[in-house]
Amino acid sequence: MSALAAAATMLVVPPDASYLGYFDLKTLACLFGILALVGALRNAGVFEATARAMVARFSTCRAAVAAIVGITLVLSMIATNDMALIMMLPLCAATLLKAGWERALPFAFIMQSLAANLGGMIVPFGNPQNLYLFERFDIPLTDFLATMALPFAVSVLLIGLSCALFAKPTPRASEGRPAEGRHLARSDVAPVDRRRAIAFGALLLVVIASVFRLVPYPVSLVAVVAGLLVLDRRALRSVDFGLLLTFVCFFVFAGNMARIPSVEAVLSQAMADNALLASAAASQIVSNVPAAVLLSHFTDSYQA
Repeated sequence: MSALAAAATMLVVPPDASYLGYFDLKTLACLFGILALVGALRNAGVFEATARAMVARFSTCRAAVAAIVGITLVLSMIATNDMALIMMLPLCAATLLKAGWERALPFAFIMQSLAANLGGMIVPFGNPQNLYLFERFDIPLTDFLATMALPFAVSVLLIGLSCALFAKPTPRASEGRPAEGRHLARSDVAPVDRRRAIAFGALLLVVIASVFRLVPYPVSLVAVVAGLLVLDRRALRSVDFGLLLTFVCFFVFAGNMARIPSVEAVLSQAMADNALLASAAASQIVSNVPAAVLLSHFTDSYQA
């Protein structure tokens, strides 16, 4: 769909030299690095072992759901919202079903979705549109954190209250002894490959440093590719290249839309009137990433 949208705009704005300015190569490189290393850390067993060990410590449904949702929220700050859900939804299902809490699954899944999308807002690499906007407007990290602190705090508070109010304090179906939880954590989780996990963690820090403009992004890209070619080629193959290609198509689509006078006039006026509401409305129609890419061409109000 994104390719078709880009192709349609190319009929109105034929390809020329200006197309080269559409693409944010740093966003693509950093997103690739994060996706690849999160996949590598998952292959090394880091996320699942940590999450299972934490969840297994809780003997009631309310505590387990709160822990699962909390871990999903924290993971979204490191691994992006999509990857946090890919890792945590299966773990949530396995944990609640084994404990006899299957009736809590729909609520837990909904809260995980909220936690992943709202938790990632606080850091530039928490979701793809954050990473793009952070680079597009060259936002200082302190300004980014200050802008997102209040909505993040309100979101965490409401998520926590929802878990406390609506998840029932039901004990485990099988006697609910803490020892059972510890046995589950030991027996069901593959051992973590610590050496690889440390190497992948170090590479992830390099990518984060490039997001924060401390390391040139070509250096981090080469380091990630070289490191994974040696340590985990499967992680390179598991990268969501569809997402990266979707970004490329959105760059073409948004760049061309900004050069169509009638579209430019309408969107510029909408963003001038109320950039926050215009962004919220657009995200309901074309989703969050394309809305961010498109509307960023029509305003300097990055806070909104």
